[in-house]
Amino acid sequence: MFTSVLMIEKALTSADVEFVTTLHGDESVAFHVLLQPRGDQADRLLRAIDDVALGELDEAVRERETPEGDAAKGVGERALEVSLQALRASGSEAEGRLIENHPLDALKSLVDEIGADEVIVLTDPHYVEEFFHRDWASRARHKVGVPVLKLFSHSKA
Repeated sequence: MFTSVLMIEKALTSADVEFVTTLHGDESVAFHVLLQPRGDQADRLLRAIDDVALGELDEAVRERETPEGDAAKGVGERALEVSLQALRASGSEAEGRLIENHPLDALKSLVDEIGADEVIVLTDPHYVEEFFHRDWASRARHKVGVPVLKLFSHSKA
């Protein structure tokens, strides 16, 4: 069985589930999902810049309406549970947890703990962070010791 750590920032869509569960053909995959609820106001600014870069001005304006920090924990828990159920419904093994602080440290610990074969980072595009190589995938490649695959979500959750 192939073991993947899947880092996400929102609930997986059906297209996302199909995408990640078919990456290895017929080989069975066990997913260990890490989800970090939305961060602080500095993260909000980067997301708004990304929305503007994508031409999604309405999304940039609505960034203020999205729960942040502690207020986002409940939303994160629901998104994680929806994602785990969807992965299991597709026939994959899946377990997961929320990451509250230091996502890359949590990722490294989990990779070591379970002997993961790979890390998959599935997010919306974050152009500012990617340009400066500060996104999760770029930073994880230098830390985890297994291949890191960066994928973009297929659609809005």
